[in-house]
Amino acid sequence: LHTMDRQMLREQLATLAFLSESPDAVLDDIAIIASSISFSAGAIIFREGSVNRNLYLLSSGRVALEMLVPGRGRTRILSLGPGDMLAWSALLGDGRMTATAIAIEDTKTIAIDADCLLDICETNPPVGYQLMRRMSLSLSKRLLATRLQLLDLFSTEPQPGHA
Repeated sequence: LHTMDRQMLREQLATLAFLSESPDAVLDDIAIIASSISFSAGAIIFREGSVNRNLYLLSSGRVALEMLVPGRGRTRILSLGPGDMLAWSALLGDGRMTATAIAIEDTKTIAIDADCLLDICETNPPVGYQLMRRMSLSLSKRLLATRLQLLDLFSTEPQPGHA
């Protein structure tokens, strides 16, 4: 990317909750390994079970996370919006996605190379700690939201013996 594009990307990164309060040097390092990627409404960003090496930060739009549920088919488990993180599995494992991500509306993301981001975390432990802490907080909120969504989903199911 050109220097101007890098600077714009860095400024976008600074506005996202996930990276707010990050030191300038960290935002500069992340801007080098990041790129802007847009998805049209209906586009599949990645599929459940596929390998993905990017962490995405949503800057605008909405994304649905869906899982294949036995006996129910593809089921929406969560919707994400601006500021949310997408594809965290790329940072924590082999990069195999645990859900399918579909753009609900035109969506702009900042894609960050997960391997390069891990290198930044490992070579700068205070930064790595802060990023992983923010990721943990984000995943904690997502776990609660998913739990509430599942409770709602299963509350509409007929109970055995109650026709």
